[in-house]
Amino acid sequence: MCGIVGYVGTGSAKEMLLAGLSALEYRGYDSAGIALVRKGKLLVRKESGKLRALEAKVTGSDFDSRLGIGHTRWATHGAPTRENAHPHVSGDGRVAIVHNGIIENFMELKEELILEHGVAFASETDSEVIAHLVSLYYEGDLVEAVRRAAKRMRGAYAACVVAADDPGKIVAIRKDAPLIAGMCEEGGLLASDIPALLKYTRDIYLIENNEIVVITKQDVEIYDEERTRMNRARTHIDWDVAAAEKGGYEHFMLKEIYEQPKGVRETLAHRLDESGAIQLDDLGFTKEWADKLERIYIVACGTACHAGMVGKAMIEKYAKIPCETCLSSEFRYSDPIVNERTLCICISQSGETSDTLEALREAKRRGAEALSIVNVVGSSVARASDHVFYTWAGPEIAVASTKAYTTQLVSLYLIALYLGLLRGRATEAEAGALLAQLAEVPALIEDVLGREDSIRALARQHYKKEKIFYAGRGTDVATAEEASLKLKEISYINSYSIAAGELKHGTIALITRDVLFFALATQTKLYDKMLSNIEEMKARQAQVVAVAKASDARVAEVADDTFFIPDCSDEVAPIVAIVMFQLFAYHVAKFRGREIDQPRNLAKSVTVE
Repeated sequence: MCGIVGYVGTGSAKEMLLAGLSALEYRGYDSAGIALVRKGKLLVRKESGKLRALEAKVTGSDFDSRLGIGHTRWATHGAPTRENAHPHVSGDGRVAIVHNGIIENFMELKEELILEHGVAFASETDSEVIAHLVSLYYEGDLVEAVRRAAKRMRGAYAACVVAADDPGKIVAIRKDAPLIAGMCEEGGLLASDIPALLKYTRDIYLIENNEIVVITKQDVEIYDEERTRMNRARTHIDWDVAAAEKGGYEHFMLKEIYEQPKGVRETLAHRLDESGAIQLDDLGFTKEWADKLERIYIVACGTACHAGMVGKAMIEKYAKIPCETCLSSEFRYSDPIVNERTLCICISQSGETSDTLEALREAKRRGAEALSIVNVVGSSVARASDHVFYTWAGPEIAVASTKAYTTQLVSLYLIALYLGLLRGRATEAEAGALLAQLAEVPALIEDVLGREDSIRALARQHYKKEKIFYAGRGTDVATAEEASLKLKEISYINSYSIAAGELKHGTIALITRDVLFFALATQTKLYDKMLSNIEEMKARQAQVVAVAKASDARVAEVADDTFFIPDCSDEVAPIVAIVMFQLFAYHVAKFRGREIDQPRNLAKSVTVE
């Protein structure tokens, strides 16, 4: 959630930190701050609101420095105020810290620091305890002080620490929150996310759990929790800064919606061989192992979980393995039936989603194999997994996920087919037919994108609505869930999604003349049922917009309005139809004057439970 940067070198620390924080603005934040070490003192400035408020306060020459740490905060403990913003400083003024994550035992640590050591706290945050703990243990060896403090803390954290009397280094530690390091001509760098470093280097060090990293202007040193020096190869990042820029689009979200045909093509291209056959040998799956599988769990949060709902249907259809889609936040506490005959598929765009990472670890503790579907190479979820399927969406900057979702869907289709072929439950003909349909998806998405004007007109007509329902049957249920979530995220409309067959079991009481009702009717075997649902909604005077395939000649007779997606198979319809709803949500939010790329209260990577 929060953004962290650190720099020590020969250049301007202030400029390097502000540039790094600016590159992380997409994560969403409510305050920002920097701490510089200059002439044996800490210079700290922090402001609530956007980064430009901070920039305006650090323009003078007093802020010239060669070492510092910076932070953008998304409030968890304490309101989004200047006092609660990072960096936090110890009471003696010797130590400053920035922190991403959550310290679960901060209350008992805080009580101890107050009662036994007379510490006065200046904020409501959990993070401030780190500064006071490090100061308590600091006797000239900053690495040892950070190491001792970490042994006292429970929770998830990436924390960077500087000391006023040690202007040559930054010490950082990581547990269950992302942290990377790198070197450039101007010195050493730390960050929570790759975009913060891309302007300076594309060769990074991935910091592992419970490791301590020390950066100086000459080197990056990585140690385990017992201070044993670790050898770590650098990871090269293929995409560049341009991939994380708007490229002429008004918002990152719109750019990423339009990048979906490319993302689907890239994901397919990296997983099909020259003959068009699925190539997933790198996953290490064998027929013997696949035949022994008794159960698959798909574990994910939010948008990724909606992809998992479609993935469940594809796995059960083609691989004939019982499959359950679970919310990551519920999975690890539900005592799931998991053993060595279980495959756990974890889906996360960032690969840093805390709930999903912990669910993955729980599944592995119980003996399951873990396969992750992630978009970020070297991310925590990827590194914790037995097998990794990388999507090729490219960097996704907008908080509301779009291209990650469609590439996750394609990835799940390929995995379902591959398992089905390994087990002999799917035929080559079935696989060939679905792969041919997937190959058409980029063009089908482009067809929907070409109808943006009509989607914008629909949004203009309905953007003032305060009650919007989405309903479907079969895999259309997942599309309805994702469509509703997109609208909630960026427009703040309290929209609803439901399996259409459940409407009569209570929810129909909410249907009145002021309701906009989206009826998804893309699934052939359930089509007549959806027509009945439309009639039910019309009878209660709701305004009904049907979403159906272009050759549908009946739905327009019963709905008030209809959006037609191009003709496609029922299987790939979820990938095609969602694009219409992404654009609808985007334009509704724009008409309502919302902050589209950084909606309120949301962050791109959720690294706390």
